Amino acid sequence: MKRDVGVDMPYKIMHMGIYVVIETKTGLILMWDKKTSVHIKLSASFKGNVCGLCGNYDGNANNDFTTRSQSLVVNAMEFGNGWKVSPNCPDAKVPKDPCTSNPYRRSWALKQCSIIKSKVFAACHPQVDPTPYFDACVYDSCACDSGGDCECFCTSVAAYAAACNEANVCVSWRTPNLCPLFCDYYNGPDQCEWHYKPCGVPCMRTCRNPSGTCSSQIPGLEGNCYPLLHRAAAIKVP
Repeated sequence: MKRDVGVDMPYKIMHMGIYVVIETKTGLILMWDKKTSVHIKLSASFKGNVCGLCGNYDGNANNDFTTRSQSLVVNAMEFGNGWKVSPNCPDAKVPKDPCTSNPYRRSWALKQCSIIKSKVFAACHPQVDPTPYFDACVYDSCACDSGGDCECFCTSVAAYAAACNEANVCVSWRTPNLCPLFCDYYNGPDQCEWHYKPCGVPCMRTCRNPSGTCSSQIPGLEGNCYPLLHRAAAIKVP
């Protein structure tokens, strides 16, 4: 979209933690981690008024697999093919299990992804079932066999951590040896250094948000390092 001088655009772009967030005036929010994860959120005004691959937002997950022809199906591949942009496009086929195609990846994927079912996320397990996230993690980690293998794994674990965060369970799972984002792992919490927040920070006034107002639609997002404390040096003038 072209931006003319003085024209108010119907969206705004923000950098929040490790995410780029696009918030539109109509109530659509896109959150991208600048890697392989995209989250889409809609305001309540869209309930029951949308359709497509993300469901119909009517509060009932059992009818989300509704095709363009309004047929309710149970097979994910049939559902996806029902929303082809052009009927001339060939139907997608069920892919082979990547762990079967790349058996040398399976043991590594199972070991790495086991963190989702480990005590690290124990507090979240009663709130968010880890099984589908573990299965997706193994699948993706087996599939990334031509580079970016750690990125696929880290994104999968981050997806579960984000789901835990939305369930009000904050899990600090990253370390310098596991999907590191830390700049202050060895710093004390009271030091005037750059700090990382695994589940975002409360809404505050910053240079990027001078008004100090935040959207209620945007959840707490995993945060990059930022100055926790600010100290001013006083100069004594004779």
